[in-house]
Amino acid sequence: MGRSGSPAAVLLRIGRDRPEPVTGGRCEMCAAPAGEEHRHVVDLDRRALMCCCRPCHLLFTDEGARQRYRAVPDRYLRFEGFSPDARAWDALRIPVGLAFLFRDSTQDRTVAFYPGPAGATESELPLDAWAALVEADPALSMVRPDVEALLVRRADRGGGREDVTSCHLVPIDACYELAGRLRTLWRGFDGGREAHAALDAFLERVDARSRPVSMERTASRPTGTGDRS
Repeated sequence: MGRSGSPAAVLLRIGRDRPEPVTGGRCEMCAAPAGEEHRHVVDLDRRALMCCCRPCHLLFTDEGARQRYRAVPDRYLRFEGFSPDARAWDALRIPVGLAFLFRDSTQDRTVAFYPGPAGATESELPLDAWAALVEADPALSMVRPDVEALLVRRADRGGGREDVTSCHLVPIDACYELAGRLRTLWRGFDGGREAHAALDAFLERVDARSRPVSMERTASRPTGTGDRS
């Protein structure tokens, strides 16, 4: 056997011809490199996120198309006037002060999840009270089914001070990212100090990326539809 056909030579040739390792994983649709900052689509049948490259992501951005997959957008909005009182919040019957809610198109209903030691846990309780809040503030209904969520937090400040409520419209993958992060840090009944610190940092980043919902309304308003005297 010649040197070019020796086992050592074959191994060297394989090593030279081996492609560079892919960083950031591969697209779960076409297997192309997805990159570190890749996008996601939602598999509606499994209610699961899939990592994908930009070309595959763009295939599923048509909101009106009847498809199994939907691209997760990158929209962040802040509802500055959202401030339900304690009674309205209690009516939601969510056991912790944080939840994300979205419209599940396959079930044709709004579902709510809250974080905990097991990750994102779905609330099995009725959400009639949420429908009442949306009726009072129709802007809350602008969330896109399956791919966007309303991330709501109610913080008890204690000492007789008024509770603070925040509400943001965020991509659904951001919610699952948060739930996964909190799951690794969760201690005790309420999550513990580390989990609360991680939540505060996450919401600060979300708030920095968000624009007021009033700006979104103005941007999406058709031209030529202003008031006429």
